[in-house]
Amino acid sequence: MLTKVPEFGPLTGVKVINAALSVAGPFAAQLMAEWGADVLWLENVRTLDITRNGTGYFAEAERKNERSMPLNIPSPEGKEILFKLLKETDIYIEASKGGQYDRWGLSDEVLWEVNPKLVIVHVSGFGQFGLPEYFTRGAYDPISQAFGCYLQYNGFPDRDPIPANPQPCDFATGLMAGFAALAAFHRAKETGKGESIDVAQYEVMIRILNSYPVEYLNLGMKYERAGNRNAKCVCFGLYKCKDDRCVYIAGIGAGISKILIEYFGFEYGTELLPAGVPYYSPKSEGGQLLENALLEWLSDRTAAEAEEQLIALGIPAQMVMDLEDAEVHPHYIARETFTEWEAVDGRKIKGVNIIPRFKQAPGKVWRGCPTKGMDTQEVLGYLGYSEEEIKGLYENKIVC
Repeated sequence: MLTKVPEFGPLTGVKVINAALSVAGPFAAQLMAEWGADVLWLENVRTLDITRNGTGYFAEAERKNERSMPLNIPSPEGKEILFKLLKETDIYIEASKGGQYDRWGLSDEVLWEVNPKLVIVHVSGFGQFGLPEYFTRGAYDPISQAFGCYLQYNGFPDRDPIPANPQPCDFATGLMAGFAALAAFHRAKETGKGESIDVAQYEVMIRILNSYPVEYLNLGMKYERAGNRNAKCVCFGLYKCKDDRCVYIAGIGAGISKILIEYFGFEYGTELLPAGVPYYSPKSEGGQLLENALLEWLSDRTAAEAEEQLIALGIPAQMVMDLEDAEVHPHYIARETFTEWEAVDGRKIKGVNIIPRFKQAPGKVWRGCPTKGMDTQEVLGYLGYSEEEIKGLYENKIVC
């Protein structure tokens, strides 16, 4: 018998295999594990996962509630083990260069012969089809930002583009992959027919690139890098105050624009600052008047003072915080944004709580990150392998 996963969360009873490495694919599986799914992590038998390097706390944060069984998937013995596992699996997540599973003889059709209801999620930098010289490439987060045009719009107009950090592409990809997997799982339950999902990281980045692609494709519009400001509107961006700390201000919306105009002593509803406008362009004379007034106002205030006074006016604003601020902030404490759980070796781990919050079926941490191969013996025994057969699999480095 396998160690039973406690019943909790909205995904109780859902069985997931995470055969992905690094961040993007595994993040989808991690969220499912936090919401009650039974997740088995098939690690690489030869190397450590990136998350296990360094301090090891990346794995502690991103592999909670999972089982670990390293498996040499493309070997004949590895395929046999995989097929036995897939018979009871609902969602299978893998991350490799495009077409890798086909080259291993593990096409979607082969996997569906084992389990017709299986939802298969392929995560890669460039997708599973297209130009072979591209979809067979490896990729990491900034590579996909670069190809997906996202990187081009980050940074300052007079300097080189700056990759967004830390790993927004990986985590956005994980969110999209997980969302798609659960949508396909819902359909598979209704129809009995599985699905294959092709998640290309570069396509995730261009999909979340605001309205930029649509405006370019239809109007030929191209935006410059806006640095700490918004490219479309004034009084929207990051601003430094007199104490050298920064505040982010979102002065957008017709009502908020009216408040700002009148607060800074300008007349609302003029040709320069027309009424009912949700924002004013930095290229307009009225927009520049408003922006310069805000800059002068901020130069005489600390970031905390600016935040407090802007909030009192009804304008969204937030002093930029770091983790030292967050740890002691009363709102973080009131919502228990940080929590503590127990590692498998008994250490106490502090980290971010389960989010989002489910009221009726909340997620939880029932187990810390497993050590590599911690569950190998148990999983193989559950699949019907004898002690002698398991010993042979270890010796032949099919598992570890």
